[in-house]
Amino acid sequence: MAIFVDRQTRLLVQGITGREGQFHTRQCIEYGTQVVAGVTPGKGGQTMDDVPVFNTVREAVQATRANCSMIFVPPAFAASAISEAIDGGVDLIVAITEGIPVLDMMRIKNYLQGKNIRLIGPNCPGIITPGQCKIGIMPGFIHKPGGRSALFRAPAP
Repeated sequence: MAIFVDRQTRLLVQGITGREGQFHTRQCIEYGTQVVAGVTPGKGGQTMDDVPVFNTVREAVQATRANCSMIFVPPAFAASAISEAIDGGVDLIVAITEGIPVLDMMRIKNYLQGKNIRLIGPNCPGIITPGQCKIGIMPGFIHKPGGRSALFRAPAP
């Protein structure tokens, strides 16, 4: 079983200054996720709570060593945001946005060919490693760490 996110994941949030981006970023931070940056074009230099906001993903990655991006931008701009994350040097992109045009996502699928980058989504609740890192919109309190043996325990007769 692969673990894609953990305590060392350094998250940047594209669309951090929007209402949904702010709300879910705060939930991720409360869960224990290392949110190191936000990206909103034109709002570089600001902060959302204590999280610095940058104009581009590339600036955010260079300044913070972010290795994962969570996408909270409107559907019309989501493919552009995903492309920026791909070009910006993150390893994992979690696209929460729903309603992204299918043709836009087909272009993204083709753009990802041959790149060592994983895209989760779009229109997904995110990804979580219980007790370590939550990236997305799922409620953290329902996810608890457990032992691996519990997954493979035979049912009682």
